[in-house]
Amino acid sequence: MRLMSDTCSEGIREQLFSLDDIPGALWTPEHAAGTRPLILMGHGGGRHKKDPDILVLAHRFVTACDFAVVAVDVPNHGDRPVDPTYDRIATENQARVEAGEELAPLIADFQALVARQTVPEWQAVLDAVQRLAHVGSGPVGYWGVSLGCGLGVPFVAAEPRVRAAVLGLGGAPTLHAAAARITVPVEFLVQWDDERVPREESLALFDAFASTDKSLHANPGKHGDLPGWELDSSVEFFARHLR
Repeated sequence: MRLMSDTCSEGIREQLFSLDDIPGALWTPEHAAGTRPLILMGHGGGRHKKDPDILVLAHRFVTACDFAVVAVDVPNHGDRPVDPTYDRIATENQARVEAGEELAPLIADFQALVARQTVPEWQAVLDAVQRLAHVGSGPVGYWGVSLGCGLGVPFVAAEPRVRAAVLGLGGAPTLHAAAARITVPVEFLVQWDDERVPREESLALFDAFASTDKSLHANPGKHGDLPGWELDSSVEFFARHLR
C-alpha cells in the first residue's frame, strides 16, 4: 500500500493511496487512534472514489460515527487506466441499446464480469487498510447502490468480515444466488420509477436476500433521484449494526 497524500480538513483525515495500482481514498477522524468500524463504499457507474455523493456520505460516517471509510476506483473508472475489454463491451452495449435492446440485461451481464475482478480487489483493500493502526480489524460495513450494488452483492456474499450492508438501485436476476448467501442485516433502496432497473427485478432481489433483518426503502422518482434523507438512514443503520 503506497501512500500518495495525507491531508486533514475540518476534523477529517484523507489519505489517498495506491494498492497494486488500485487507486483508493481512506477517510478517518483527524486524530484517530486504535480500532474502529470500517465502511467500504462502492461508487456508481461513470463515477469514482471521490465522487461528491461518496464524499458527502463518507464524511458523515467519519464525523457522526467516528468510523473509517474507504473507497477505490473500480476498473475503467476514475484514475484507473482504460481497460480495452471493458471499454469495448460498454461501446457495444450502447450500440445495442440504441438498436432497441433492453438495457437492464446488458448492465447485469457487464456488472457480473466486472465483479469477478473487483471482489478479490476489495478484499485485498480491506486487508491493507485494516493493518493500519488507526483503523484496525474492527467490524466492516458495505455501502453501494447502482453499480455499487451490482458489485456489492457478490462482495458481501463472499466476505465474512462484512456485518451489515446498504444496497440498492439494482435488481439483476444474476445476483440472486449471491443474495441468497447474504445473512447480515441489509437496508435495500428502490426508486419506484427507476428507468434503468425494472421495479419487479428490484423487489425480487430484495426477496432473494437470506437476511432475517432486512428492510426495503422505496422512494418515488427515477434512478438518480435518491432522496437525501436516505443518507441519514444509512448513517443510523450502520451506527446500530457496527457499534
